[in-house]
Formats: sequence, structure tokens, C-alpha cells
Amino acid sequence: MSERDADIVTVKKKIVVLLKGYPRLSETFIAQELLGLERAGLELELVSMRRPTDKKRHPVHDEIRAKVFYLPEYLHEEPVRVLKALWACRKRPGFGRALRQFFNDLRHDMSRNRFRRFGQAAVLAHEWPADAGWLHVHFIHTPASVGAYMHLITDIPWTISAHAKDIWTSGDLDLSRKLDSARWAVTCTAGGFRHLQNLASDKARVHLSYHGLDLTRFPHFEGPRSSRNGSDPNDPVRILSVGRAVRKKGIDILLRALAALPSSLHWHFTHIGGGDELARLKPLAEELGISERIVWTGAMDQTQVLEHYRQADLFALACRITSDGDRDGLPNVLVEAASQRLTCISTNISGIPEFFVDGENGLLTAPDDPVAFSKALEQAATDPALRTRLGDAAEHRVRTSFDHRNSITELKTLFEQEWDKSV
Repeated sequence: MSERDADIVTVKKKIVVLLKGYPRLSETFIAQELLGLERAGLELELVSMRRPTDKKRHPVHDEIRAKVFYLPEYLHEEPVRVLKALWACRKRPGFGRALRQFFNDLRHDMSRNRFRRFGQAAVLAHEWPADAGWLHVHFIHTPASVGAYMHLITDIPWTISAHAKDIWTSGDLDLSRKLDSARWAVTCTAGGFRHLQNLASDKARVHLSYHGLDLTRFPHFEGPRSSRNGSDPNDPVRILSVGRAVRKKGIDILLRALAALPSSLHWHFTHIGGGDELARLKPLAEELGISERIVWTGAMDQTQVLEHYRQADLFALACRITSDGDRDGLPNVLVEAASQRLTCISTNISGIPEFFVDGENGLLTAPDDPVAFSKALEQAATDPALRTRLGDAAEHRVRTSFDHRNSITELKTLFEQEWDKSV
């Protein structure tokens, strides 16, 4: 075997995956992808820019075999490690290119975070595993900044998975530079795909691949769906929402929609998830006079969430686009809920209409419209037959078009096509 062929085998042997934080309860789709790639025969090593803050883990996290290493989250916390990396990297041919790009970026982003990203890139380059030959980055904002600097320093090829917030809160110039540096980028909604294609000098480098769902973790729900219609105060309609309490989830809109429901309609609402907005949302529920009908459970693992999907009558997520452009793509929890024949009510933004068709397999309203959202809630809460029809259609959509094995196959093919070009 020639030295060049040996290098190619090394590239195929291991991929370093750079993550913003790991493990995270809110990023089940990433953990699901990592496990899927391992099962498809790819060897991974995980590097995280942040240590975990969640107190719980999903079962999928414990099934991933890849080792996890952590970069210095803040450079001043590990100054010797950072300085040692910078000193070693100064001898690399690409360090000057990376430094010039860094100073150019400072003109547009004079922040401590920019220095942090360059320092993290130097540490990653210096501590790079000897048996790895590829870098794959999740999120095209700050993790891809680290990835782009690391690529300039080392010339190791890299690729990107872009999602939602990272696309829409980044500047076009920054996105274009990263897309032109990476071998390819993949994203999970048609809207994000079109946006990134418009910014890439080579549109063929941008690919669309929906995350899908690991259906072995969300098997068909054999149990009956209830016929509750909100008329019995002793058996209220059960409404569920799952997601971090952050502004883009529109939980305040959902609370106002619940408060606008007719007094004759009996309901109970459960929210699963942590988040800083809870400190504002709980007093809002008090102010609206509905707090006694609400349970805030905090974060739960995937098996606990599944049980709640099966007990609920409706799933509600009032997603919005915030003033800084932040938004969801196609929230994984909507697909999870749909897999259990649970009727979903959401908004017609981002990738949500790519899965749901209003009146066919769910109910969609405009964002930031509590009156319209309340009417949709009332319509579904009082009509069990409608819920059955919508829930059955939504589950059919999941099981025929959103199996995560499709996205794993697509990703593996993208990696292998790049490796084949090197042969």
C-alpha cells in the first residue's frame, strides 16, 4: 500500500465531530445522528466546546461509543493549555493564513467570543487525534468558526451540518466564507437549504436532508386515543408542549391562547422542558388566571416524554421568528408527537409546513396570533374525530417519509463521495 493510500484509509477510519455542547437534552436529533453514523460503520470522536449543563441524559447518549473531549470553554480557565497550543501551532504553514482571517473577522466582530473561537481552534489543531482525518461540525455559527480556523491551520478537510438558529442569526458574509471553505454543508429544511445555496459560490456543495426520527424509539402507539371533548370538568382535554422555554418557542402565545378558550371548555396543560423564560412564563400564567390548570415538569428524558405523548390529546407549539432572526427549523418534538398519532397544532413558519399541511395532518396558524391559535386549540379539543383523522395522517407521514435511516444513508454517502475523490 502506498503512503497516499494509507492516508486515505486513515481519513475513512475516523471523523472528529465538533459540537457546541454535549450531551444536550434539546439536541436529540444530533445524538440520534451520531449513533446512526456509528451503526453505519463510521468511527467518530466527539469534541465539545462546552461541558454539559443538563442534569438528565437521553438513553441514546449512553449508546454512543465515541469518546468525548472538551475544549476550554473559556480561555482564561485553561491558559497553559491554550498558550501551549498557540505556541505549537505557530510553526504550522497554515497558521499565518488563520491569523490573517482572524484579524479580518475582528473588523466585523470585535468580541471576546472571537478570541475564544481562535483559541479553541488552536487547541483542537494541537490536540488533533493522530488517527483522524476529517472534521464535521454541527452548527454553522460559532462551532463552524472554530472549524474554519482549524481547517486553515491544519488543512484538514471539513464539512458542516447547519440547522436553524445558526443559519438565521449569522451574517451572509460569514456564512458565505464558511460554505466556500467546507467541502460540503447539509441542512434540514428547504428554507435553510435555499438560503445557503444562494450564499454558496458552488451551490452543489449545499445539500438538503431531513433529520427524520429513530422509529425504534417511537414505535406505533397501539393504545386508544381518548374521546375527550372538554365537556367534563373531571376529565379535561390534555394539552402538551415540549421544548426549552425560550422566546422562539412562543410559549407566551400558547398561554394567551389557552386563556382565551371558552370557560365552558375544560382543559389541562403540561409543559416539559427547562429554560430561562420559565421565570417570566409562570407569573404570566398567574396573571392570566390559568396557573392552576398547568403543570411545569422541567426537563425529562426521551422515555418519559414518550409516555406523555401517549397520554395527551393535543400537542401545541406556537413557534415564532424572533427579532434577531432566531427560529426553529422543523422541531423534532413535532415529529415525535406525530409518530404517536397525537394531533399537533403549530405555526406556519420555517420547516413546519414542510411536514404539516393545515387541515390534513395538523392545524397551523400564523405566528404571534394567540386568537387564531386559541381557535385551533378549541377546534381540536372539542372534536375527537378530527383529532383521530389528523393524528392518523400525521403518523403516516412520519413512518413513510421521516425515518432517520434515510438521513444517515445520505450523510454516509456524502462522506464517502468526498473520500472517493481523494483516491
